[in-house]
Amino acid sequence: MGKIRGRVWKYGDDVNTDVIFPGKYTYTVSDPSEMPQHALEDLDPKFAGEVKPQDVIVAGSNWGCGSSREQAVVCLSEAKVGAIIAKSFARIYYRNCLNNALPAIVCPEAVDVIQNGETIEIKLEEGKIISAAGEFSFPPLPAAVMEIFNAGGLIEYTKNRLKVED
Repeated sequence: MGKIRGRVWKYGDDVNTDVIFPGKYTYTVSDPSEMPQHALEDLDPKFAGEVKPQDVIVAGSNWGCGSSREQAVVCLSEAKVGAIIAKSFARIYYRNCLNNALPAIVCPEAVDVIQNGETIEIKLEEGKIISAAGEFSFPPLPAAVMEIFNAGGLIEYTKNRLKVED
């Protein structure tokens, strides 16, 4: 999972978990594979039908604010979104991204210039975003975080670690 290349879906500030995965589905859609069809449906009705594996969400400040609804990360992870680049993340959302192996990258400079629909490349271990507007740096993801991502998330990582220790 060291390199991601995909089309950009760009959104603004304060996109909350109820917009990412509408609350009306919280107790009616429990199968993770069904969650992507409702991702961002009130903000961007085209997203669920057109998002491709490795596409990247680029967002303003406070992405994922609101309730701590894990489905708001799972729906994007199950849609195979490659990463989210934002000016900032809500704390719990950011942690849920790590738990679900969805890279959450803070890089305000890139957010300001990356355009909706363009194709960008992200090099996680090098801490680089390459776009039409140039190259941007972010703190490279630590080896421990990459291990969690490569395992498919914190639960799978923990299961694998427990097997090794037995």
